[in-house]
Amino acid sequence: MLTMLSAAQTATRDWAQIRKVTRTTTVTRITEEDVHAGRAHSLQLHEIPAKVAIFRIHGPFLFGSTDKLEHITEQLEALPPVVILRLRNMTAIDATGVKAVEDLATRLHTSGRQLLLCGMREQPRKLMRQAKFQEHIGAKNILPNVQRALRRASELVAEPEAPRPYLAG
Repeated sequence: MLTMLSAAQTATRDWAQIRKVTRTTTVTRITEEDVHAGRAHSLQLHEIPAKVAIFRIHGPFLFGSTDKLEHITEQLEALPPVVILRLRNMTAIDATGVKAVEDLATRLHTSGRQLLLCGMREQPRKLMRQAKFQEHIGAKNILPNVQRALRRASELVAEPEAPRPYLAG
């Protein structure tokens, strides 16, 4: 009985820790106010074109926080042709997080939009590579930073109905 009680207490404590970590995760759309507010941040050096929306994930993107991508899908019809998901401050991702980004890519593609990812840290980059995520959006659409992502977005919006690099079946 004591062992079961101890295991239950440990599980409760672990769940509380996971919930605490997931509360630090946010998904927000970058606005012009964000661009001008933080002068030290590299976004301030770039204009966001009208046909591009940038969202960012802050914190670990684990199974307890993946529903936060609904912030993007809820406004799907109002989104421009290119959506950049900025992952510079995403500290970690698990298989559920990869699946959620995959699902987002599929929903965007189905609606005629492109997803670009940029700024992945080492752990997310390794897991995404292991999951062969580049096959879902094309290797050209996974970029090292927001500057390169904006350059790629400009290429995409300038292309007249070019075939999309979305490869998943």
